[in-house]
Amino acid sequence: MGENGSTNEGNRVKYRRTKSVTRAEEIIEKDYKQRRSQPDKPCHRPQDSLFTWSSGFNNFTGLVNWGFLLLTMGGFRLLLENFIKYGIRIDPMQWYIVLTGKNEGEGFPSLILTLYTLVPILICLLVEKGLSVEIIAEGLGIFIHVINIVVLVLIPVVIIHTHGHIFSLIGASFVCFSYSILFMKLWSYVQVNMWCRHDSVSPKSSKSRKRTQSVSIAQIQKNSAQKNGTDGVDGIKKEVHHPESLVQYPQNLHLMDLLYFLLAPTLCYELNFPRTSRIRKRFLLKRILEVVIGVNVVMALFQQWMIPSVRNSLIPFSNMDLANSSVRLLKLAIPNHLVWLCFFYLIFHSFLNLLGELLQFADRNFYCDWWNANSIDTFWRNWNMPVHRWCVRHLYIPIVDMGFGKTGASITVFFISAFFHEYLVSIPLRIFKVWAFMGMMGQIPLSWVSNFARKRFGPRWGNTIVWSSLIIGQPLAIMMYYHDYIVTHYNEVLVEA
Repeated sequence: MGENGSTNEGNRVKYRRTKSVTRAEEIIEKDYKQRRSQPDKPCHRPQDSLFTWSSGFNNFTGLVNWGFLLLTMGGFRLLLENFIKYGIRIDPMQWYIVLTGKNEGEGFPSLILTLYTLVPILICLLVEKGLSVEIIAEGLGIFIHVINIVVLVLIPVVIIHTHGHIFSLIGASFVCFSYSILFMKLWSYVQVNMWCRHDSVSPKSSKSRKRTQSVSIAQIQKNSAQKNGTDGVDGIKKEVHHPESLVQYPQNLHLMDLLYFLLAPTLCYELNFPRTSRIRKRFLLKRILEVVIGVNVVMALFQQWMIPSVRNSLIPFSNMDLANSSVRLLKLAIPNHLVWLCFFYLIFHSFLNLLGELLQFADRNFYCDWWNANSIDTFWRNWNMPVHRWCVRHLYIPIVDMGFGKTGASITVFFISAFFHEYLVSIPLRIFKVWAFMGMMGQIPLSWVSNFARKRFGPRWGNTIVWSSLIIGQPLAIMMYYHDYIVTHYNEVLVEA
């Protein structure tokens, strides 16, 4: 009785409070009507200022346009200042020399290392064939695969470290990038074939295999059509080719199937990729033009705007001049961010769509709306879908299935990602620092900060932290690596300066 009585009393209190609020609103409205009936023609009523949170006003389109116009004017001023101070630095001939590797040593070592990738590819295929017919034992086959892909990653480390003087920076970067992609693709190829091999010996193999592949392909086609699947009237949704029969293991173990996967714009292997029925010539032409124009825009911005800013940051950064270093950092942030945005569009939209169209690869979900990310972990899930899909499929889920927690699996994913970020920077530069590694591992506490800001102050603050990390973090890393590169390889220049 006591509890019921208190509950009823509480309900009566809440009811009275509700009535009191309603009553207050009625009094205000009645008062307003009475005042309007007076001959002094009143024009005031209770209301909040628009910038007050309680006002409910949210249309700031004009302020967004103002901010965009102000940002454009500031960028244009910096561009004019750059032209006045440095003149025209754009030199297409230098682009040709850098991109073709003409400043490399004799024999084009980058090209030789790139061609060498056929060796681990063939080893991987031969071992898989041996495993499929049980010529090679399962344990021995996995051991050979592990040695093969580990050696694959270590080859650039050893060769570039011992013979780095014969490599150009672009050539060494391309080698490391190619070997990293091949590492992930071969990992996926080996793991998927292992899943199929283990599934083929289970009692309900054929049923589960057929059901799993059908669902996978249907889901990929659906995602592709919804996110990136239309271009005018001929979209991916209308062009998806539905195979009459699915390839089954071990029918997939032949060279052409592996080569198609290695060239396809994905890091995750499947026995049956979703395919389009034809190549759209208009779509293909658009992507070719975007790639050609985008490469020239990126190189022009880099040559005209970024190189002078990076060079000017050397002395203040070396002298630990905080004020001037901050000025150089902010000056470098704008051109670096523009180059990064152009690079994102060039690679993830233009080039990967070009490659997908040529190979009739139907899954074009190469990125999601990362620009709306209100936390760091959401950004990393959305901005690079091929890598994210590989990390979830081949790292995160297997680690969780092994009995480890989700936090441990996430930290492992960030650790391997941090390793490859450092790998792609330190090996070509031939300086073994840990700035990129620490920057990636630092995303974990930064993710906690962004999530706290999102929950405590709203999603807009979380999105602001994401953009701030992108705009400031990248140029800071560039300045640090450039300083260390000059100190390591050209210390006398720094001393003279």
